[in-house]
Amino acid sequence: MQRRHFLKSLASLPVACALTHLPHAAVAKAAPFPQTGGYRSLFAHLPAAQFAEADLIRLANGTGPDLPGMSAAPEILSDTNAAPLRNAQGEVILSATPETQPDDEENYGIPAGYTYLGQFVDHDITFKADDAFADKGQAGVNHRTSRFDLDSLYGAGPGLQPFLYAADGRSLARGRALTQGGRPSASFDHPRIDGVAVIGDKRNDENVLVSQMHGVFAGFHNALAQDRPKASFEELRQRVTWHYQWMLLTDFLPRLCGDKVVHRLLPSLADGRGPHCARSHRSLTADLRPGEMPLEFSDAAYRYGHSAIRSVYRLNAQMHGTPEERRRNPAAAGRKFIFAAVDQAGLNGNRAFPEEWAIDWSLFFETRRAMTPDQIALGALKVQPSYKIDTSLVNPLAFLPDFSQTGSPAATNAEGFAKPKPGAIANLALRNLMRGQASGLASGQDVARAMGIDPLADEDLRVGKATVDGLATNRSIVDYGDSFRGQAPLWFYVLAEAQYTWCRRARAHGGGDLAKNTMPGRLGPVGGRLVAETFVALMELDPDSVLHAPRRWQPDYGQGPRFGMVDLIRTAGLG
Repeated sequence: MQRRHFLKSLASLPVACALTHLPHAAVAKAAPFPQTGGYRSLFAHLPAAQFAEADLIRLANGTGPDLPGMSAAPEILSDTNAAPLRNAQGEVILSATPETQPDDEENYGIPAGYTYLGQFVDHDITFKADDAFADKGQAGVNHRTSRFDLDSLYGAGPGLQPFLYAADGRSLARGRALTQGGRPSASFDHPRIDGVAVIGDKRNDENVLVSQMHGVFAGFHNALAQDRPKASFEELRQRVTWHYQWMLLTDFLPRLCGDKVVHRLLPSLADGRGPHCARSHRSLTADLRPGEMPLEFSDAAYRYGHSAIRSVYRLNAQMHGTPEERRRNPAAAGRKFIFAAVDQAGLNGNRAFPEEWAIDWSLFFETRRAMTPDQIALGALKVQPSYKIDTSLVNPLAFLPDFSQTGSPAATNAEGFAKPKPGAIANLALRNLMRGQASGLASGQDVARAMGIDPLADEDLRVGKATVDGLATNRSIVDYGDSFRGQAPLWFYVLAEAQYTWCRRARAHGGGDLAKNTMPGRLGPVGGRLVAETFVALMELDPDSVLHAPRRWQPDYGQGPRFGMVDLIRTAGLG
């Protein structure tokens, strides 16, 4: 076994692990690590796309019902006069499509859990300490290692950060036990000090879903530690990491990018061998060096997941809501919004959430049943799909809690939504659009041409949802500003390309609206190739990755060479 290397860049560590609350001995051992790499453009020869700020704002927010923006209109409760109902803080009350009715935004190709697996992966390989948008072309330092090595889970290892580990120095420490319907579950919260999670990366507590996803991987590690009582921590970490990487290459990437894209990069997967049995066929990332992270990936293509987020999720079938919620808002009762101003209504993170909020992972992955359109009859027991990858983000993402005012009716605007903090940008779509411009990214059309792909026409780059209704009503990006003519922000282009691919298939489909709306979707040619090739490149450039494992190596769990996220969850005892 090769030894793992634990010297990481943990510039975020004082916040991530709440070191100011830890004993002095622990602080002394948690020294900062050297920086290991930065961000670079794969297409540095292309000109940076320039857009008018007013156009970016219009694209993100829209200008009312006649020109809706990327931030979708919310589903809200109304009175008999169609006036919106409000809570005690003056905010409108969000609702949702009932669980027993079709939701035309759902993506039956990707279960909802993969959205938060994607977020967990992002936190493993990228982190910018300075998230400002002002300095064009200043890519900054990546305070992660650009390696799929689970440093957000393991931190610096038990030698430097023993407070992340159990007394045996091999197992990860767990917090309080979580329950479902008052009964014990196999899930745990993070260890916390004054409510702050003691983990390797504070971002893995951003919301309740990614928080418990982190717990899945901690549970998987501890299961392997129990199965292999004589293995050292270094051996356990390598084995866990190889299983994780194998799952990304054989389960996560094919769902997101398609088998053809992944098999073209890793031909040994196409003929049934493991991903490590032959060299990859990379081209875009051929000049990428170890430790480097492509900007086109980090600041555009991999942000596809923001459009896959649902506004509301069911954590487990035992949550029913209060009698008042069931009477007033039955469609949302028992479910939680991804973000909400009222503390217990949303899945907001950075806190000790209620212990009865243990996730039933069979509602997020296909651990017990397949995710099909006819499962709607199961109601609270169905596998929740992600939302389709398109140019629409659910409304709660327009009012990110970290950048919004809270606490009084004065903190809401005339429409009943939270106001941004002074000088802050609370709209996630606008943040992404401005980030791409600040990073100096080329337009989506220029990137497509550089990849040998015919770019989409302006009229095919449309703003809105990938639904039957959207086929007729979505507007072209050029309606949002002249600066978008012939050029679109790369992040938007990746979303619009996925949407265009879905729309073409929907128009050609001979079935009714329900059959069309339930057609699965995934990334298109530009987005899919950028994401898949970056994953493969980062693993191939890491000498400790599964792509450099002995050819005889296969996962210990699952069925033969097949090991996916469902197998990982079951091994962790959570399936």
